[in-house]
Amino acid sequence: MNDADNSAPPSTLIEVARLAGVSPSTVSRILNGTAKVSDDKRLAVLAAIASTNFAPNPMAQGLKKGRSMTIGIVVQDISSPFFDETLRGVDDGLAGTGFASVIVSGHWNEEEETDRIRLLLARKVDGIILLSGRLSDAAVLRFSTQRPIVSTGRDLHTRNALGFKLDNEHGAMLAMRHLIELGHRRIAFVTGPRHNNDADERLAGYKRALHEADIALDPKLIVEGDFHEAGGLLAISHLFESQQQFTAIFAANDLSAYGVRLCLYRKGIRVPDDISLIGFDDLPGSSYTTPPLTTIRQPLYDMGRIATHALLRLINGETADSAIPPLELVVRETTRRVR
Repeated sequence: MNDADNSAPPSTLIEVARLAGVSPSTVSRILNGTAKVSDDKRLAVLAAIASTNFAPNPMAQGLKKGRSMTIGIVVQDISSPFFDETLRGVDDGLAGTGFASVIVSGHWNEEEETDRIRLLLARKVDGIILLSGRLSDAAVLRFSTQRPIVSTGRDLHTRNALGFKLDNEHGAMLAMRHLIELGHRRIAFVTGPRHNNDADERLAGYKRALHEADIALDPKLIVEGDFHEAGGLLAISHLFESQQQFTAIFAANDLSAYGVRLCLYRKGIRVPDDISLIGFDDLPGSSYTTPPLTTIRQPLYDMGRIATHALLRLINGETADSAIPPLELVVRETTRRVR
């Protein structure tokens, strides 16, 4: 029978050492990269590993290096499809590394985020991925003196902290330019929540695009949402109650756009025949709305995967960069030229 038959029980480090003719400690040090041995011994150990079912125990190896082999992940809304897609990237980024994740939620609350990070540090995680949030950059940098931190929505570049920041203002301008090129001039905007950096930057992009197109800003067309479906529905309902005239709606995220779409449906308003609609995020469900939603694509999956790889490099004492794919316009079926 082949020694490497996958049906055989896993070999132990002692068995590998006996087959290679070395001590178990030598095998362990070769696996950890700390052994100073001859090429013959190293090749013998590698050949023994290859001919058996031996697989090093990541947790045991981690403990020897003073690691827990876990990373903490702080999300803001664990039920949001926005964070689902990013977490999928994190999960794929951890595949085959031996690391496991511990996920906690900050609920867009600075005190809760602080408590959750302290909890993760108390559990001896090897590093933390912070997905957005309300913590100041200064607070993130203080925590990074204890463990490496990679955060989305920030511009950080230190030895132990790295940020990934998308250009939300530019993304909003892409959305507005698309609508303006289609002939729209009266464009309503459903914002995100107050005191949210992403929301503020998208509002700035909305205003800047109007200015560049020499279109007068009408503050009455700006209504506050909360990045959730219900908020989008209520926001656009209030706009209709104010009897404002508009031909297009830019929702600051896809979830808000879903709520806007429901309101329009209930009022018998056709999309895009009567009113065009554009979102921001490109959540997986946006391809399956009725009609499919035109939106600005954020590289959510890529952000999760790249952030994970960057954190693992920081944990290993290596440098990491924050290069991520740019935002892009995805044209589907909710926008059309003004008749």
